[in-house]
Amino acid sequence: MAAATAEELVDIPQDTPPPTFLQSPLGKNFLRGGGIAAVLALMLGIWLWSQRTEYGILFTNVSDKDGGAIMASLDQMAVPYKFSDGGASIMVPNEQVHAIRLKLAAQGLPKGGTVGFELMENQKLGVSQFHEQINYQRSLEGELARSIESIAAVSSARVHLALPKPSVFVREQQKPTASVLLNLQTGRVIDQAQVNAIVHLLASSVSELPVSNVTVVDQNGNLLSDPDKSGNARKLDPNQLKYVEAVQKNIIKQVESLITPLVGPGNVRAEATADIDFAQVDTAAEVYKPNSPPEPQSIRSQQTSEANGPGTANPSGVPGALSNQPPGLATAPLSATGAPATAPLASTGPTRKDTTTNFEVDKTVRYEQRPMGLVKRLTVGVLVNHRRSVDAKTGRVTVTPLSPDLVAKINELVKQAMGYSKERGDTLNVTNAAFDGVDKPDLPAVTLDWWRDPANLPLAKDVAKYLFVFAVIAFLYFRLLRPMLRPVLTKFDKAHELPPEPVPTAEEKAEEAASAEAAQQEAEAQAESQQDHSYRANLALAKKLAQEDPRIVANVIKAWVGTNE
Repeated sequence: MAAATAEELVDIPQDTPPPTFLQSPLGKNFLRGGGIAAVLALMLGIWLWSQRTEYGILFTNVSDKDGGAIMASLDQMAVPYKFSDGGASIMVPNEQVHAIRLKLAAQGLPKGGTVGFELMENQKLGVSQFHEQINYQRSLEGELARSIESIAAVSSARVHLALPKPSVFVREQQKPTASVLLNLQTGRVIDQAQVNAIVHLLASSVSELPVSNVTVVDQNGNLLSDPDKSGNARKLDPNQLKYVEAVQKNIIKQVESLITPLVGPGNVRAEATADIDFAQVDTAAEVYKPNSPPEPQSIRSQQTSEANGPGTANPSGVPGALSNQPPGLATAPLSATGAPATAPLASTGPTRKDTTTNFEVDKTVRYEQRPMGLVKRLTVGVLVNHRRSVDAKTGRVTVTPLSPDLVAKINELVKQAMGYSKERGDTLNVTNAAFDGVDKPDLPAVTLDWWRDPANLPLAKDVAKYLFVFAVIAFLYFRLLRPMLRPVLTKFDKAHELPPEPVPTAEEKAEEAASAEAAQQEAEAQAESQQDHSYRANLALAKKLAQEDPRIVANVIKAWVGTNE
């Protein structure tokens, strides 16, 4: 046998290289195990990728102090988080963003980078007056910024105040100024009414700050506060436009609600245009009425003067004191004769009479104040559909125009509903015409297919993702992992599949009995030989001990003798 083996070894070619480690059974098993591990790792990675959590932005551009407090609160709530944009944003799972914001808001987070009057709580001893003034200004700016940030459309705000130093001289006194920078929410705008509210909020919070000295700017650099301050143009007030729209809608609602019971729902359309005067006029007038005839007259005062003069005669008489005395009283003659009386010495002249009459002047003083928002003119148009009747037998639809009497009644009703005024110049037009499409058969509602409905797009994305993951894992299992595991599983199956034990025959049983008996005899012989060997070994040990140390042997013999006695 050995010779044959040697010959076979001689026949092997001498230039064949020895097998490598990877070609050996152990190397093949090692490669198979590495491949199985790689495929399992790839399948696990794909599954984890499919279960990856999408993160959303919780807060952005928070201060370091607020960021630390938010992180501590998230750790206490066991919420995973991460950072983005170089640490400027804190991100948490998408499905928990709103809930976590509410929880953090209940804790007062984030508090914001602005400081309020809490800055004045920790004042140190010995602080200068200038430092106190700066701290007060910072506190006031912070409190105003917090108040402005409470507006829904404002994300953050910064307030700058320029407070001049007080002066005892009136000419050198200056009014404070303020500027506000607003950072609005994404996709939100702020109207002019809210800007005016911010301006008046600052003007009411800072002493002696006029409204004209407040400037509001947004994050894009747009001037929001009174953009036409430098010009003479007048900008429309949004509140006025809303008022005009409300007046027009009210008139339309009144007209349609009044005409609908007559013509049926959906058979009347109304539009209104209102010209509103928003000018506030104060009038003061003084009117003087004519008082010449034939108008009635009222005399305030009248003065009359009458004088009798000497006429054109030259002055005569004796100069001196006697000529300056008034003439004496005239006396009637004592004689009863018919002789004429003696004429007075003084000569008579023409009589002068002056009359001055003052009449009352008619005057009317009127003060008139007209409020803003008065209706100057209304224009209303009403369109009424034809009357629609359906035949009960044939189901045919018949459309007939309204009667002139009914149209006239509708016209009068609309005038009453809109508050028609001829003096104001209001116009009204009521038209009876057939509505296009009202009497046509209803078309079926257009429904989108389920694959075109945008509402199903997120669900389709999720289903496509899971189908892709399932296909990839199935491919890796059936094409890579299962072929690698087949040899290992085959060995396990062969190890478990043992053949059944054969039934022994009579000869085999006799041979087994003989072999068992022989084995028993052999075991007994071995036991006897072992006992004999142990006796001889003990005897040799006793002899050696007696030769080396006789005292121990003598003591042992003494012990034996004493025991026997």
